[in-house]
Amino acid sequence: MDHPPPAFAVFTPAERRVIRRLRSPMLVQRFLNHLPYNTELGRETLRSLRQVLRHRSAHCLEAALAAAAILEQHGFPPLVMSLKSIDYLDHVIFVYCKRGRWGSVARSRDPGLHGRKPVFRSVRALAMSYFDPYIDFTGCLTGYAVFDLRRLGGYDWRLASRNVWAVERALIRYRHKPITVARERVRRYRTRYRAYRAKHGKKPLFYRGREKWTPIPKEFL
Repeated sequence: MDHPPPAFAVFTPAERRVIRRLRSPMLVQRFLNHLPYNTELGRETLRSLRQVLRHRSAHCLEAALAAAAILEQHGFPPLVMSLKSIDYLDHVIFVYCKRGRWGSVARSRDPGLHGRKPVFRSVRALAMSYFDPYIDFTGCLTGYAVFDLRRLGGYDWRLASRNVWAVERALIRYRHKPITVARERVRRYRTRYRAYRAKHGKKPLFYRGREKWTPIPKEFL
């Protein structure tokens, strides 16, 4: 798309230092892991990279936008994946392709919904790596979509001082590909999730495929 990334000079000196230091998806993931999760106490927010760095916190979509703005400066297309859930508690992650394999950068309140190593052959396979960890008391993935933020044209999702709600609206309207799995799989994981939470009082890490996850925040370990 004919919407090149902004010139490096438009960032503040402090922002440029962060961008220079976070030159790979793994480094961005580690940076986001150390940011407190934005629980939006008092009012809802949807902050740009500039505001994430100012407030030093991010929820999932804010983290995806921050990752996109940073990594775009290192040659990665600003792609995000929207994951739709049956309970409307959707998740958004930054996604990228490296040597023909897909990976992601993400922040979440759930341990299993963070980043993935670039080992997945397709975006669908990447989306499916979130299916089991998404199942909780009410959540279950129903669809996914990869959205190129360059579709927003001149809209300032990178550095705006105000909330960038147009991003959320665009993702909601964008067509998602359906995800369907056997109901028994969902029932089994939901039963296991409830039992684990009742016994241990915390969110589980018992999922298969954890070797494909990037490191998760220490708060979950």
